[in-house]
Amino acid sequence: MVNIYVGNLSYEATQDDLRQAFEAHGEVSSVSIIMDKMTGRSRGFGFVEMPDQGAGQAAISALNLQEVRGRAMTVNEAKPKADSGSRGGSRGGFGGGRGRSW
Repeated sequence: MVNIYVGNLSYEATQDDLRQAFEAHGEVSSVSIIMDKMTGRSRGFGFVEMPDQGAGQAAISALNLQEVRGRAMTVNEAKPKADSGSRGGSRGGFGGGRGRSW
């Protein structure tokens, strides 16, 4: 299984657009475009899962910098979620300083 990050998406791009582009290279398990919770609009990136590692790598090579709905996508293997929390011990990071004693 390979999890693929797709960035620089057009805000008009749909999950069907991504599925069609990636299915040209092999079976697609899932497609998700990340949506902004407040506005309901696309945040401009998403993820595609492909069960076959070889097909996933072929899709990454073939689709990186290809246009979908007028924007060149950035396509690469997604980083594991576990890596995102290892940047030092603070959680959140941007609380505005409220509740601090200094």
